[in-house]
Amino acid sequence: MKTIYLLILMLILHGNSFPQNHAEMIEGPFETPQEVTETCLMCHEEVGEQIINTPHWTWLGDNRDSTNLAGIGKLNLINNFCIAVPSNWPRCTSCHIGYGWKDENFDFSAQENIDCLVCHDQTGTYSKVPTGAGYPDSTINLLMVAQSVGLSTRRNCGYCHFNGGGGNGVKHGDMDTSLYNPTEEIDFHMGGLDFQCTDCHITTEHRIAGGSHSLKDESAELVSCENCHGDDPHEKELLNKHFNSVSCQTCHIPSYARNAPTMVWWDWSKAGEDREILEDEYGKETYNKKKGEFKWGMNLVPEYYWYNSSADYYKYGDIIDPSQPVSLNELNGNIRDTDAKIYP
Repeated sequence: MKTIYLLILMLILHGNSFPQNHAEMIEGPFETPQEVTETCLMCHEEVGEQIINTPHWTWLGDNRDSTNLAGIGKLNLINNFCIAVPSNWPRCTSCHIGYGWKDENFDFSAQENIDCLVCHDQTGTYSKVPTGAGYPDSTINLLMVAQSVGLSTRRNCGYCHFNGGGGNGVKHGDMDTSLYNPTEEIDFHMGGLDFQCTDCHITTEHRIAGGSHSLKDESAELVSCENCHGDDPHEKELLNKHFNSVSCQTCHIPSYARNAPTMVWWDWSKAGEDREILEDEYGKETYNKKKGEFKWGMNLVPEYYWYNSSADYYKYGDIIDPSQPVSLNELNGNIRDTDAKIYP
């Protein structure tokens, strides 16, 4: 109750504008993470409604023109790493920005289940339970974390995005924990200019700009090099002519997985076998009885394709030809497509 009285007093004195130091206005104690959220929403009362309408909360996009589909996203697509969210709800949703999404009955309207701390913790101590449906580790000092909150940093974003697929650099070979404190050689913008993720992924009312494949028609939310560098980024006109058909990444990101190995092969069909557990040259396991067979790589050169930032997706229930390989997420574009560029 003391926390509630203190927040009401601060609201009267300061209106909706609070000093950055939240330690002065949050006392606790907190028995549950939902109590932290309820405290946050007392002052930031508009945020709850904002959050529950974002792709980070719903795991669904908006209507897109790439395949004329509505609400396509992590929630209802099959991917080539963890297969699909319903295959293991509590594990997949351990990186959701909410608490308690353990099955299909999760209430997406319950604002008290929003996890404010995973995006705003400044202590570096906040963590979620790997199979805990989004709940934090029980040893976390919720009061200390709540008092520390501030603007999102690379560490906040990276907690989930650098560890996609279950570990550092596993799913995204271009993102790993070296980006917490990168050198200029690792990443010029983050290491050389000290950019945070949100410097490019501009956030408005908690909607974070970004994404690609299914966001083709929503240019206002796309993040691209052109947002800052324009359509004529080079001094030499010859290079700018190439820019019409060659993406920035093709020349400026010639390799990936430079600091940590990334998974390049995952065969779930081999799960369940009794095998000797071996490690590769990177110290990574090549087999796990629960998950199947793996291959890893470092300092990899990408493959290059024409790509127009849209994709076609396999969706639950689509008819397939069982005699042929099934393409789950097929990127669109070809040399005759005026919207396409060569991408790695």
